[in-house]
Amino acid sequence: MKTPTGVNKEIERREEEKNVLNTSIVMDTKLKILICGGGNGAHCLSVFASQRKNIEVNILTLHEGSAYLWNNSLKEGCLTISATQPDGSEETIESSPSFVTNDAAAAMDQIQVVFIVAPAYRHELYIRSILPYIKPNMFIIGLPGHAGFELQCKYILGDKCRICTIVGFDSLPWGCRVVDYGKHVRLLGKKDVVYATILTGIDCKLPFQVVETIQYILGEKPVIKLASNFLSVSLMAGSILHPPLMYGKWKDWDGQPLTEVPSYFTTVSEEQAEIMSNLSDELVDTAKRISYLKRDMDMSDVIHIHDWFKQRYYKQISDDSSVMTCMRTNQSYSQFVHPMKVVDNGYVPDFEYRYITEDIPFGLVVMKGIAEIVSVQTPTMDKIIKWAQCNIGKEYLVGESLKGKDIKEVRAPQSYGIKSLDELLNFIYFNMRSAD
Repeated sequence: MKTPTGVNKEIERREEEKNVLNTSIVMDTKLKILICGGGNGAHCLSVFASQRKNIEVNILTLHEGSAYLWNNSLKEGCLTISATQPDGSEETIESSPSFVTNDAAAAMDQIQVVFIVAPAYRHELYIRSILPYIKPNMFIIGLPGHAGFELQCKYILGDKCRICTIVGFDSLPWGCRVVDYGKHVRLLGKKDVVYATILTGIDCKLPFQVVETIQYILGEKPVIKLASNFLSVSLMAGSILHPPLMYGKWKDWDGQPLTEVPSYFTTVSEEQAEIMSNLSDELVDTAKRISYLKRDMDMSDVIHIHDWFKQRYYKQISDDSSVMTCMRTNQSYSQFVHPMKVVDNGYVPDFEYRYITEDIPFGLVVMKGIAEIVSVQTPTMDKIIKWAQCNIGKEYLVGESLKGKDIKEVRAPQSYGIKSLDELLNFIYFNMRSAD
């Protein structure tokens, strides 16, 4: 069966647009955007976007009490981002959204661009909340989209996909942590490059260029590059950062509390790095298999995690000789620690943190689903999923197949009854075309 034309058009568009991705752009007309989410990334994007000329920012946060708390904070002053510069100096940026609410109808008033900046398990909630208010020619952006974002959007939006553009990013542009809710967010580091994929509805008349507009909103860094297709983003190495490190660190844990909170990246062991490397090999094998089955489908964006580190953090890693040293010497990773719970006599790992509850069902399980439909074996991935699902009380993988009782809760192809690569591509590209 011939690959849907949308795949080829995306490749052609990528070639046409890649020479203008770094073009400086000034917004001559006002653009009203909505940020869905109330966590770390939403705080960070709120400051970066609202400080830009002619950008007005609304916030929709559906976590109980968060809109009230954020609004109270704004009464006391602007939201601030702080960051330590390479020379040791401190930089701060102050700016605030125009409107914060938990009312989707009010939040969507006159909105042209929607950023969903929330954990992947909250994406469905936000997509369904804004669904009645989606108007022609809107952008819906997953920042990040995580694996399966496009599948979920297509399924929920239905015919409304025809009138909008779906953009999925492979990772969050920054590492950041909220220090004081609605008041202060700490920027831990920025990536040098992020990748995005674009799907445009056949009746969507884009009022402005996609990549350039988003780049303007985010700022000069990281640079946005177009992935060749949505499967490339779903299989990109950035989505596998946390599960192999959590598995490698805690798979043999004896249950005894630790006296200190362990560093996440700076003390990574050779075993953890090897697990991550083996997992990355399986993703690359999956991409190669897709390219073999669909010769006109470019999967070259799916690279090994070692190359991914060197590509995304080339200015911030002091020793890129191995996967382990890329993590240990990455300036952007220096402040991260393992998610832990405080107990009477120390600290124990928090397996309910998003590194497991998000990155397994909305990361590895989706990747496993893609590998499964193209008949690629994934022994390392299987071990990690089985370990993780036991710790969170879920069942996705039974034996080597995604047929567990909780598979409908995730967004793997199997969750939507998709059993082959052709079915997956037809589902994604139906009623969609390349961007103008």
